Amino acid sequence: MTRILLVAAALAASAGSGCATAMNVGSHVREGLDITQYRTYDWGPADALPTGDPRLDANPFFQDHVQGAVEKQFAARGIARVTTGTPDVLVHYHASIDTRIDVNRTERAYLECQGAGCAGWTIEYEAGTLVLDIVDARTNSLIWRGWARESVEGVLGHDDRMAEQIRKAVGRIFERFPAR
Repeated sequence: MTRILLVAAALAASAGSGCATAMNVGSHVREGLDITQYRTYDWGPADALPTGDPRLDANPFFQDHVQGAVEKQFAARGIARVTTGTPDVLVHYHASIDTRIDVNRTERAYLECQGAGCAGWTIEYEAGTLVLDIVDARTNSLIWRGWARESVEGVLGHDDRMAEQIRKAVGRIFERFPAR
């Protein structure tokens, strides 16, 4: 009976979220970086590579919310935007939507399933990836990169959900930004 309840709970959790994915966040920082030398930023040239998805390409809502979320994170860290002169760093972002596959092995873990007939099941879903690059404006070298990937199911076409997911993704990415 306990196993049946565990399986039911696991299936309900994965069904409620659309799929069993969670936001995947990571970052890379240049070795020996002294972040205190950077006090100003501006947006670098737009990414020359489109996402390949018309739901994001040239979507002013998406672009405005990404930029707004990044600007709030910089302001909270005391790094000011400048639009004249040379900033200390330039910010670029890249976004994409890809089809991903999640393989669930709940049956094998919680049921007495044995042998070749005990394969897990798969879920195909769309995942959005947002990458933020911070480039030293004087040397044109990448000093920090942060990224987040999560399912976009139920987000595309719903501006309020997209805004919340962007805010959450940018916040989680900046949790990995070096402290001043």
